[in-house]
Amino acid sequence: MALRKIVEIGEDCLTKVCRPVTQFNRRLHVLLDDMAETLAEANGAGLAAPQVGVLRRVCLVMDEETEEYIELINPEIIAVKGEQTGLEGCLSVPNKWGIVTRPAWVKVRAQDRDGNWFEAEGEGLTARCFCHEIEHLDGHLYVEHIDHFLSEEELRDYLEREEAEAAGEE
Repeated sequence: MALRKIVEIGEDCLTKVCRPVTQFNRRLHVLLDDMAETLAEANGAGLAAPQVGVLRRVCLVMDEETEEYIELINPEIIAVKGEQTGLEGCLSVPNKWGIVTRPAWVKVRAQDRDGNWFEAEGEGLTARCFCHEIEHLDGHLYVEHIDHFLSEEELRDYLEREEAEAAGEE
């Protein structure tokens, strides 16, 4: 396994529609393993192949419940429910945050590293990541959903409110 360079906003590969994966071979497995290592090193919640310069429909999403990566090859969103609005960032847009509305629950259909089809679902952060990473595969970034990047003060205030709300629920 190897760390891959995460490309940043402004790079052409982040605006391209990715091609489907048709060969489930060692090259794909190396890409997935490298992406997992890169994502772990970056301490992110998800990573799509175009973020490491590969224009294939491949992404990883951290499952909030199991804290393990879900490998998604040729993924598609097949069902959504509800709505959540919250803080979102991206490894390709470092140190910038915005408020984005996404579905509260998402179900995806994808292939695993061996080409077998499966379905996965998630809510909260996992649902947000499914949407965010699959958008990358179509050449879109979360910044298209925000009206502005949060200032340091806005970010701090938002995080303090979130922490106070979480403390009030316990």
